[in-house]
This record gives sequence, C-alpha cells and structure tokens, in this order.
Amino acid sequence: MAPKQKYVYSFGGGKAEGRASMKNLLGGKGANLAEMSSLGIIVPSGFTITTEVCTYFQKGHTYPIGMKDQVNIALAKVEKDMGRKFNDPKDPLLLSVRSGARISMPGMMDTVLNLGLNDTTIKGLIDVSGDARFAYDSYRRFVMMYSNVVMGVDSELFEDALEKEKEANGVELDTDLSADSLKKLVKIFKAITKRVTKKAFPEKPEEQLYGGIGAVFGSWMVDRAISYRRINRIPEDWGTAVNVQAMVFGNAGEDCATGVAFTRDPATGENKFFGEFLINAQGEDVVAGIRTPQVIREGARQKGDAPSLEKVMPKLYKELDSIRLKLEKHYKDMQDIEFTIEHDKLWMLQTRTGKRTAEAALRCAVEMVKEKLISKTTAVARVEAGVLDQLLHPSFDPKAKKVVLAKGLPASPGAATGMVVFTAEAAVEWSEKGKATILCRKETSPEDIEGMNSANGILTGRGGMTSHAAVVARGMGKCCVAGCGALDISAKSKTMKVAGKTLKEGDWISINGSSGEVMLGEVKTIPPKMSGNFGTFMKWVDEIRDMKVRTNAETARDAKQALDFGAEGIGLCRTEHMFFEGERLTIFREMIMAKDLAGRKAALKRLLPIQRKDFEGLFKVMGGLPITVRLLDPPLHEFVPHDAAGQQEMAKIMKVSVNEIKAKVESLSEFNPMLGHRGCRLGVTYPEIYDMQVQAIMEAAINVSKKAKKNIIPEIMIPLVGTVKELSMLKANAIEVINSVFKARKTKLQYMIGTMIEIPRAALTAGEIAEEAEFFSFGTNDLTQMTFGYSRDDAGVFLPEYVEKKVLPEDPFQVLDQTGVGQLVELAAKNGRAVRKGMKLGICGEHGGEPESVKFCYRTGLDYVSCSPFRVPIAKLAAAQATLEARAAKKKK
Repeated sequence: MAPKQKYVYSFGGGKAEGRASMKNLLGGKGANLAEMSSLGIIVPSGFTITTEVCTYFQKGHTYPIGMKDQVNIALAKVEKDMGRKFNDPKDPLLLSVRSGARISMPGMMDTVLNLGLNDTTIKGLIDVSGDARFAYDSYRRFVMMYSNVVMGVDSELFEDALEKEKEANGVELDTDLSADSLKKLVKIFKAITKRVTKKAFPEKPEEQLYGGIGAVFGSWMVDRAISYRRINRIPEDWGTAVNVQAMVFGNAGEDCATGVAFTRDPATGENKFFGEFLINAQGEDVVAGIRTPQVIREGARQKGDAPSLEKVMPKLYKELDSIRLKLEKHYKDMQDIEFTIEHDKLWMLQTRTGKRTAEAALRCAVEMVKEKLISKTTAVARVEAGVLDQLLHPSFDPKAKKVVLAKGLPASPGAATGMVVFTAEAAVEWSEKGKATILCRKETSPEDIEGMNSANGILTGRGGMTSHAAVVARGMGKCCVAGCGALDISAKSKTMKVAGKTLKEGDWISINGSSGEVMLGEVKTIPPKMSGNFGTFMKWVDEIRDMKVRTNAETARDAKQALDFGAEGIGLCRTEHMFFEGERLTIFREMIMAKDLAGRKAALKRLLPIQRKDFEGLFKVMGGLPITVRLLDPPLHEFVPHDAAGQQEMAKIMKVSVNEIKAKVESLSEFNPMLGHRGCRLGVTYPEIYDMQVQAIMEAAINVSKKAKKNIIPEIMIPLVGTVKELSMLKANAIEVINSVFKARKTKLQYMIGTMIEIPRAALTAGEIAEEAEFFSFGTNDLTQMTFGYSRDDAGVFLPEYVEKKVLPEDPFQVLDQTGVGQLVELAAKNGRAVRKGMKLGICGEHGGEPESVKFCYRTGLDYVSCSPFRVPIAKLAAAQATLEARAAKKKK
C-alpha cells in the first residue's frame, strides 16, 4: 500500500520534521522555524501545512483527503509540548495562523493571532494569567483580526469603535484602557461583525482554526500579494504555506515584550544589532506604529528615547544577542528576526534573510568575506544585480512626504525634482539660469536631445521602455518616467493636467524613475554613495566573469562615464545622435534638401571633419578598446521639423521658402517609418552618406593610432540588413572608401565590417550573412518589435495589461523573450559561427543591461553585452552570476 502524502510538518520541543532546505514545500517561515527548533533555539511549538495544499485549495477551496487527520496529530503534539489544550475551558492553548511563501513577502498576506478564544475559554485565560486586562486585550485583538481577515469586515469600523472608547475614558493609548473597557469592546466588535456579515462571530475553536487557515491560503490571491509577486517576479504557482503555532504573549504584563530585529543594520550593512521592541505589546503593534517602539541596543538610543532592551532587560538582551550571532553564523547571511518575551522567557518567532538596501547588501557581502563567513563567489552570487541601480542614481529620501499624482513606466532609474517645462528650448534656457527642470513632453524626438541633456528628468505621456526618451535617458543616466497615460500634456498651452490638477510651466514636480511615480512638489533626494565596498566587490565580479561588457555611447563624456564603471569597449555608437545639435544639424538638413548628388556631397564634405572629430574623441577616451560604430540608422524625416514654427525657422536659416520645407517633409513622411526607408536602405539609395561616415571613422582611427600610439581596430556596423546582398553591396562600398583612405594617408590599420541582426529574416539566414559579416551584434529592440509585430513606441498602451493578465510573463521590451526572440538569437549565433568560426557576437539592445537577459546571452555563447553607461556594473554582476550558475550546473552533471 502506497504511503499517504504528507501535508503537515511539526516543529518545536527541540525537534522538527522539516529543515531549512525545504523552503519550496514549507515556505521560508516554516522551514526556518523547523531549522531553529533543530538548532536548540526555543520556538513556540507548531506545524506547517505545505504549499501543495495551497495549490489544491485555490482550485476549489477544499482540503485534500487526510490533511485534517494530520492536523489533529500535529495539534496534539503542540498541546503536549506547551502543556495546554486547545479549547480547554481551564487552561486554553491559543494559536497564531501565519503565511509563509518560499520567498519573503512581508505584509502581503494575512495573519490571525490569539485564535481559540471564545466566551468560555476567556475565563480560563483570566484564571491562569490572573490578569483580566491582558485576557480581554487578547480577545478584542482576536475578534478584530479574525473578523477582518476571515469574515471581510473593514478594520476601520473596529478602529473607530476603539477610538471612541478611548475618548470616552479620556485616554490616548490602547494600553491605558481597563479590562472592563476591553470586555465592552469585544461585545461591540462582535456586534459590528454580525451587522456587516449577518453572521454571528464563530465560538467553536475548530471552526475558527479552519477559517483562519483558509483565509491565509486565500490571501495568496489578494491584490497586494499579486502586485508584489508581479513586481518581484515571484511565480503564482508557488503558493504559500500556512504556519499554525502556539501563541506566546508579549502583552501579558510589564515583564513581557515583543520586537523585530536585524542581525546587521539593513540600511547601511553595519555589523551592529539593529531593531525595535515594545513592552506589553503584540507583534502587530511594533509594525503598525500605534506606539513609538524602543530600540534594542543601548548604543542606538538617541537623546530623549525610551530605554533600550539592553537597559531594561539586560539578561534577555544578552540571550537575544547570542541567538543573533548563532543564526547569522548558521545561515551565513544577515537575518530578520521576530521575538516575544513572555514573563521573562525569550521565544523566537521567525528568522528569514533580511531585506536590505544596495549599500547594505554590498557592505554585508564584503565584510562577511573579510570575516571568513562566506567566500567571494558566495558574495557575488548573493547580491541581486538589479539593486545596484540604487547606488548609481540619486534616490528619494525614504523619510520624505510625497503626494503621488500618477504612475508611468520606470524608464530610467533615479530621482529628479524640478520645475515643469514643455519644450527642449525652455529646458536649456532655464538650465543656463541655474534652474532645475523636468522636461514634460507627449513624446520626445531626437531634436529634444539638448533639452533632455539640460533637464534634471524627463516625463512623457506616450512611449514605452525602449522609446526615444527611455533609451536616451538611460544612456545619459538621466531619470525618466515614460508612457504616463494619465497625463494630459499640452506644449501649446504650457499645461499638464493630472489627477484633477492643472500644472503650469514653473510648477514643481518630482519623478521616480525606479518606480514610475510622478509626485507633486519638491521631494527631497539623496545622492548616490559609492563606497570602497563597491570597488572591492566589482573587483571580485571581474575575477569571476567570463563575458565582456561594453557600453552604448556617442560622446566622449558618456564613454568616460562608462569607463569609470568598468566598460570594456563601446558596443554601439549611434552616429545619428552626433547630428542632432547646432551647426551639424543645419548642415545635415542642407544635405537632405539638396536637389542632386553634387549638392548632397557638398554638404557631406562639410560634415566630414565634424564626424571625424567626434570619432577621434571616442577613440582617444577608449584608448584602444573596441568600438562598434553603427552607420546612420533612422529615417531622414527624423531630422526635419514637423511643426509650423520649426519649419519656418528652418526655412529662414536655409534661405528657402517654407513651402519647400513643407514639401520635403511631406515627401519624407511614411506610414510606418520603423519599417521604412532607414538603416542599410539609406546606404543603398544614398551611398554617399555611408561613404562619408566610413571615411571619417578610418581617418579618425589613423590619427589617434599615430598620436596615442594605440592599436585602434574600428568595428563598422551596417544596420537593418535583411538580405546578404544588401550587406555585400555596402561592404564593397566601405572597403573601396577604406582603401582610398589608406592610399591617401600612406598607412593601413586593421578593421572589421559586420552587421546588426535585428530583422527576423537576417536571423534566419545568418549563415549566408556570415559569409560577408565579420561580426554580429544583435539589436534586440528592433528584433523584438519585428518578431512580435509590436510597435515599441505604442505597445506601452496594452503591454502592462498583457503582463497583468498573464498573456506574457514580462514586457518583452524590458526582459528578453527567450522563447521566441531568444530562439532567433540562438539560431543566428549557431549558424553564423558554423560559417565563420570564432565569429564575434554581441548584443546592443536595451536588454544588454537587464540581468536575466544578460544571463541568456552568456548561455548562448555571446562574447559581450552592451548597455547604457549606468547599467555597466549591473551587466557585469549578472555576467559573473551567469558564470557561477554555469559552473554549478556543470558540477551537478
């Protein structure tokens, strides 16, 4: 006969059926309670109902056969360990029912405390404790919590009744209410519950128990839990465990207390005991902030603070401190612990890996290595790559008050505060006067580049995570919130309407590029702190990492910033960004307006020295590191104004009629420009543009090679290739120009000509294309767009709902779609290298800085990823973690 499936695992009394490694089945809380019990740490006895039951329960709100029998056996063990009986009228055992997912989700799911009280057992609790006030305080808490969590009664109804009772008695704190007042509140609370639900509050403890268990399982699917899982990428099918545990009471008198602590400071990582507690209270009082908590450690106490635990209960503090050290040594990580003191006896209620800031994560990792608690590889594997964003950008002071007006896409991390402006020109003008600005646009265009550069932050009503605003902002390390559909932005009237308010030019707002929040007024920011721990940690990252990390940069300033962060080359230099300002834009427009080849060549001849100087700046800064230069990619219509005022200004500068400008703009317009006359198609129809760029690249490389005595090897990239014929034609043109430069300069140097794989057909025919291309760089922004058939600038309208409704697991413009787009990358990489052995492969889309996408690139065998300067450390850490994961997988085999 097959053994029955085990659904319930006991712990307590120095024994446990589970262990820390069973988090998938028992959840983090249950696994760690079992582990603490096995370590000889005193925990209230209890049992864990597994995550498998949660999955079963969600399907039909019933329990699997045999589970209740196992609960009865486990409950009998708790009764034996604690010396009390559940539903005993003389000495009742009371229970807590708590959630416990495999990854901590603090506050997201429900809890029920003091379960088992009724009008009979309350008398036993009073007799045993000798304290009617404590007993009725526990009872009113239970009725309030159970009615809210299990029966769905709004907790504010109980809070209002509590406040009225305090007012009637002339007291401020809950702890000042008498036993009679608390007894009265129990009756009032029960009456509220019956009025709202049309049901009497349950008196039977068994009914209470299964009501609590069901409510905690059900809380896995409440909105806040769903949102938390989505934000933190926690799978829905994991489910939560339920932990049923004997109650111990921190609210049973002045020799009782409850608290929450961290084994190290979670904000700074400093190796000092950090935490808070309250005397004569239960756990939720500390978290809720109803009373001001006291610090645990005397050294943390500020002037005017109440005494610390170390001062008022020195013996118990010493015991708690020894447990702190024991747990950290055992788990080899900073722990978040909860405890209760009941009549001078210490009970541990929970331990879990502590949430921490990026600064604290690095400090903990570095110092734990120095303490020989963990290895360098463990330190590198432990720090989440994404959290480094906190260190690289300003952030809002968590203590600051804020009024959130709307929420958009968190397009570029950071925090920015400034006055609203609606044009790039205003941003530049105000910046020159020393004013902080937020550039607010329906959507940005390349012409806004100067304003974007001048503004403190960028806010758009349209666009997605890879829109112009998002891509450019990330490249600049500029805070940006994009696609905020709740905004009604009018550059004409210089107003922005949102949440019933009309903001005008000059009004202050704050934007959070890490959360997408748009806030009213000035919210205080704090600058990034780059400690010595960052340098030490990144050195370990580089020792482990196999894959290179380059940056996307067009200016010497951006390149220098990326080098400071450890970039190992430029994976994408977008040459079009070099044309969008000042005199060079005017010359480029003259080229567009030219009526014949001779006119275009004349304009391009004037652009040549400007382009050459730009490339010289990049080559000098990078000092011999590889640079991939992408030839002109966007359609020509992006370089001309589409508004009447802009066209009039252009006509005036170029001394032509406005009608001529309008006619040219109309002739360049396309129904779908992203699939139109751009990339290599421009090179085929206007080869003189690419010829000028190739000449400028090679002349700059020769000049810098001679002066700096560096071996410069330019990588010339031809974009948007869909057929091998496009590439062979443009490659031949480039080689002809290069040979003419070599002849004129009487010298030669190495170079490479490759292409960007960003069209599905190019990925499918990569073997053919590799006959001509010396390297591939995957442009996953466009490859995603064309594979899905989504416009990346418009998809922000529906993609959030797609993710919410689980049509897609992630926004594919934020996290690489490894199943579809990834398959094309793998195919192209394999077929390309089959033709050209050892072919250099990289990725230069926005996915190059997203940790999971970086790991995919490593597994696919790419040589490098390229990302915006401020994401270089993130990509490096993700690459190192990919190496460690590959080593671990190899060992398992």
